[in-house]
Amino acid sequence: MGNWTLVTEFILVGIPTTRKLGGLLFLIFLLAYLMTVLGNTLIITLIIVDYRLQSPMYFFLSNFSFSEILTTTSAVPKMLSAFLSEKKSISFGGCSAQSYFYFLSGCTEFILFAVMSYDRYVAICSPLQYPVIMTSSLCVRLVILSWVGGFLLILPSTVLKAGLPYCGPNVIDHFFCDSGPLLHLACADIRVIELLDFLSSLVLLVSSLSLTMVSYVYIISTILKIPSGQGQRKAFATCASHFTVVCMGYGISIFVYVHPSQKSSLRLNKILFILSSVITPLLNPFIFSLRNETMKDALKDTLAKGGDFLKG
Repeated sequence: MGNWTLVTEFILVGIPTTRKLGGLLFLIFLLAYLMTVLGNTLIITLIIVDYRLQSPMYFFLSNFSFSEILTTTSAVPKMLSAFLSEKKSISFGGCSAQSYFYFLSGCTEFILFAVMSYDRYVAICSPLQYPVIMTSSLCVRLVILSWVGGFLLILPSTVLKAGLPYCGPNVIDHFFCDSGPLLHLACADIRVIELLDFLSSLVLLVSSLSLTMVSYVYIISTILKIPSGQGQRKAFATCASHFTVVCMGYGISIFVYVHPSQKSSLRLNKILFILSSVITPLLNPFIFSLRNETMKDALKDTLAKGGDFLKG
């Protein structure tokens, strides 16, 4: 290390653009970001203020919406500034913090997927026991478990990455401080950390996906036993939104993060990053609200009350 200069900041390349194209991309992604934050904040607000949404399913959904806000806020604002600025740098501390909060919210979301699928399993397969099983205290414990679980999963690799020496080059070929591109800038042996990242991603995705799939196997088998077609459609409707979001989340993350070496397909990973950090959080409020009659009724009533308040 004697003649090496340690890196104190990184350069985020993202998409090389002209000034005009950078301005256009800034407006597009700024609009998407604002809609994402407003949409998910609206869901959280509705769940807090409307009595019809005071149930475990919506309590878990409010936490999921908060994690979506955290995911997109940890990465997108820096990407927006890079579109307009010639200096696309981020400090070492800022890079570490960005990566930490991005993966914290991501890990928490996958645990929440399993928790939400269990909630739907109990609601559909054991409806009479649902109030007894899904108590307020259990729901709070499950949410705490989700956030603490996400924290503990990324803690070991986060500590190890913070201790790595970075001595140049300092250019990250991505929109944000993703684990793979950042690791391959370290001037040290990273095989242990890569393996740790791989194993933690594998454990998280496989365990949460297995629990989710088992829950949905029982859910679907129970729904198919319902004699009336209307009853089947109503039961499927309560799970459709969650199932759609689960498919998008697992599909993208398994493709990007579950492989031993993360130094591959960086261009494709950029596209998948936009899908997972911009498009999916933007679509989720629409998926959960437009396919949910209770959510739509709560939104209509809240807007009506807001209109009456402004007129009064």
